[in-house]
Amino acid sequence: MSVLCVTGTGTGVGKTIVTAAIAALAVDRGTTVTMVKIAQTGVAPGELGDADIVRDLSGAAEAHELARYPEPLAPATAARRAGRPPVDLTEAASTIAKLATSHRLVLVEGAGGLLVRLDDAGGTLADLARMLRAPVLVVTRSALGTLSDTALTLEALAHRGLDLAGVVIGAWPAEPGLADRANITDLEAIANRPLAGVLPDGAGLLDRRGFLAAARAGLAPTLGGTFDPAAFRARHPA
Repeated sequence: MSVLCVTGTGTGVGKTIVTAAIAALAVDRGTTVTMVKIAQTGVAPGELGDADIVRDLSGAAEAHELARYPEPLAPATAARRAGRPPVDLTEAASTIAKLATSHRLVLVEGAGGLLVRLDDAGGTLADLARMLRAPVLVVTRSALGTLSDTALTLEALAHRGLDLAGVVIGAWPAEPGLADRANITDLEAIANRPLAGVLPDGAGLLDRRGFLAAARAGLAPTLGGTFDPAAFRARHPA
């Protein structure tokens, strides 16, 4: 059994699609997998959330959402404005640990970036990962501005003694520009390791078969795929 936390360098970088891709590969190889969304914000009752997207794209039998708040804000802020209790990290850790006893892989997706406040005490996904002793996968952008965001996230991980599971570009553009291509090498330098994957922009719009193929081609063997970072780098010289 294992737990993997998935975070992003910010909102909208593709961490839900990356989480779904990892889950899809696990389902395809017969691994028992589930996903836990710590806090869903900006989604009204009855609307599809990130857990639903992961379930639909991956074919996973289950996915869990621990809290939902209607306004698109940091979870602690959204909870306060909605007059609802914030995420309880101790309860969340207990729920995830219990799921890990019956699933070989539990994917834990945060909200926004690594240090977004989940409760009024300032608890974050980094704190939850430490409680779970789980590695953290960082999803980032390829475009201009990503280098500082990624470096700050990795520095925060290292400062807290958390293990980095890898860096994945969540949405590679169909027509990458100079910054996208140059950032491949720079992101690897920041992480001090090859990229753990690159998913194409729009992967979440594919049908399940197409999504599985994209997941396999776009994620490294450590995540269940066949992605070759050296070959990808060679195809996109700066």
